[in-house]
Amino acid sequence: MGHREELLAGAQECLHDKGWGRTSARDVVAASGTNLASIGYHFGSKDALLAAALVASTAECAEAVDQALTDDAPATPAGDPLDRFERTWERVVERVARDERMTTATVEALAQAPRVPQVRSALAAAADLTREDLALTFHATGDDEERTRVLGAFYQSLLLGTLVQWAVDPAGAPTGRDLAEALRVIVTDSGSS
Repeated sequence: MGHREELLAGAQECLHDKGWGRTSARDVVAASGTNLASIGYHFGSKDALLAAALVASTAECAEAVDQALTDDAPATPAGDPLDRFERTWERVVERVARDERMTTATVEALAQAPRVPQVRSALAAAADLTREDLALTFHATGDDEERTRVLGAFYQSLLLGTLVQWAVDPAGAPTGRDLAEALRVIVTDSGSS
């Protein structure tokens, strides 16, 4: 592993342990076993390095969630949609629960996106693909781009909300069963208010 990769790994570790605001260039150097000059040489600045590390972390998170969405998923969705929804979200929540680094990286990226253009653009590009993947996990949308976008945005909101709840209050965060039960209530109680 070269200095560039060591710096990225060290910066990812620092982002997880200290967050963006509390990470110094010296922290990254200590975590990576490199030197201060290599930050400037490879990335131009500490902030550019942290942005690259955050983008790399969120890409890893996206891969982990994608794997959770597709693990054990049937090639053709069959059966009760709410049961399928519950099984899928159980896998996602299980993945979130066992990978604190993924949750931390996602929440950190969301917090930095409004202020760091590189992070914002990487998240925006990933969001389009994530929405489509999420929609297609649960629905055959065909060529209906608007339907795919709307369904994907719903599932993405659910995913990000679940990640934030796990970051803030793991004991009170929803399970896949909780999410499915809430959806059942919403669907069956829609006209009773």
